[in-house]
Parts: sequence; C-alpha cells; structure tokens
Amino acid sequence: MTTTVLRTADELHARARAGRRAVVMTMGALHDGHATLVRTAREIAGPQGEVVVTVFVNPLQFGEGEDLDRYPRTLEADVKLAGLAGADVVFAPSVDEVYPGGEPQVRISAGPMGERLEGASRPGHFDGVLTVVAKLLHLTRPDVAFFGQKDAQQLAMIRRMVRDLNFGVEIVAVPTVREDDGLALSSRNRYLSPRERRTALALSAALFAGADRHAAQEALRARAREVPATRARAEALSAIGESRAAADAHAVAKARPGGPAAVRAAARLVLDEAARLDPPLALDYLALIDPSDFTEIEHDFTGEAVLAVAARVGATRLIDNLPLTFGAAS
Repeated sequence: MTTTVLRTADELHARARAGRRAVVMTMGALHDGHATLVRTAREIAGPQGEVVVTVFVNPLQFGEGEDLDRYPRTLEADVKLAGLAGADVVFAPSVDEVYPGGEPQVRISAGPMGERLEGASRPGHFDGVLTVVAKLLHLTRPDVAFFGQKDAQQLAMIRRMVRDLNFGVEIVAVPTVREDDGLALSSRNRYLSPRERRTALALSAALFAGADRHAAQEALRARAREVPATRARAEALSAIGESRAAADAHAVAKARPGGPAAVRAAARLVLDEAARLDPPLALDYLALIDPSDFTEIEHDFTGEAVLAVAARVGATRLIDNLPLTFGAAS
C-alpha cells in the first residue's frame, strides 16, 4: 500500500471519499501500540474506507520544563510503520497549519475533570490536548477516531468533549499494547536506560498485583454466594483447599462489593518496593477511579473502574492503567 503524506487540510479535503474516514491521532515516534490503533482503524473502516494517521507534536500540551524539544521526530519511519499497518494517509501539518497566527486565544477548557491526576501533575495539559484534538477533528473531518486506553484520562476527556460539545464523530478505544515483560508501549520508553527500564517494570507489576487481588476477591465473593449458610460456605471453600478463604468466608460474604482498599494496597506494595531500587521509582500517583469523572471510587462502588499509576524513573515520566469491573452485591 502506498501511503500519501499530506501537509495541509486543503489537500486532505480534496481527496475523494467513498467509505468512512477513520483517524488515528499521534505525536509521531510511532511504535506497535500505534500500529495496533491503525490496524483496528483499517478493520473498522473496511476496504472502501480511508485511514488517516495524524502526526503532530502539539506544543500546547507541554508544560514548563517538559520534553517538547526532546520529543522524538521520526516522520520517515512513522510513515513506513503507518503504511504497513494499513494507513492510506499520513497528515503531518506544521504548527502554522494547526495554529495559524500563533497560539490560539480561544481554547477548550478541560474543566474540573482536567485538574485531577494527570491534570494536577501537569497543569493546563488537558486544555492543550482537548484543543488540539478538537482542531484535528475539524481539520480531518473523520467519521470515527481511535485512541488508546493507555491514556485513560485523555480518552475519558475526549469522549466527554465529543458528547458535551456535540461533535459528530464516534470515539473508539483500543486496549493498551504491552511488551513481553508487561511494560506498556510508549514513545518515552526509548529514554530509559537498561537499569531504568528494569525499575519501570514496577508500574505494570503494581497494576497486575492490584488486578490479581481484585480477581481473588471477586472469585471468593462469587463462591461464597453459591451456598446460603455460613458454615456450609466455609466448608465448601475449605473443600477446595482455600483454608484462609474459608476462615474469612462469612466476613467476605457480608462485605460490600469490590474491596478497593485491598486493590490499592496490593499495588502500592509493589511501588513501595520499587522506590528502594537503584535507580528508584518516584511515584506521582496511584489511583482507583471512576472513569466517568476520574474521582476515587468508594468502598461500595460497583461498575467499571480504572486502576491508574504515574511515576518517574530518572528523567522519564511514565503512566499506565488497567480497567477493572467491580461486581454487584448479592
């Protein structure tokens, strides 16, 4: 497949369109996580549709002291990867094309949701993200746009913006892509030295520890609900070799669903151990949140949640998350 590189919106708008246009927005430095987004877009757009990958390093979302100048620019490699994954077009506009006349005086405000977690650590970040996403949606005019679940808060806010401001576009989330050792793929991973990378594995390890604790709690609760009496419940659990679970069967059966505190504690233990490594992991936040507004969930929460973490290893800041589902009470 020949992938066309376009620099202006006029060039993009001049292309004939038969099917749906699917857009994948990136800041370049593409990796297999981006390729997965493009492949998903290709599948959903179908052979008659068009897949557009945007490559634009957005200056509005970099705060003071962040790595705008350091951020890798690898357009030639990006075009090759995008094409192999199924992109028809790489739209790589200049800053002047996206922001004619300089930085925009009118911007999208992220509101209270944009001040939590990533927003608290990076003031103004989400205003810049939402402004450029809004601009690129207007410039590319897609029917559907694809974003990775790795940037969970960004995804949630884009969905909220599209809904609240009546953008006529479908937003599709694509699961996080991980390396074999569990590290979430990120353009920033290339900044890590071998020793820093070993420390960075604590982010995903902490999430998996929290998810394992959550799964154990949910499984125990489901088993406990299968038998009506406390004694029978304990005997049933003991019969399958879960002596600790049997001892705690009555308490677990009576507990409200979820056990968010235990999930947080299991993840935090891994992160605390990583803080003592060389080089150490410097935790920014660990949160178990409701994705509708990115507030911490309560002990009686039911439904979809996100366990999220952000930390620095050396000079590199990394984020990761896992979705969890908290079951209903019996």
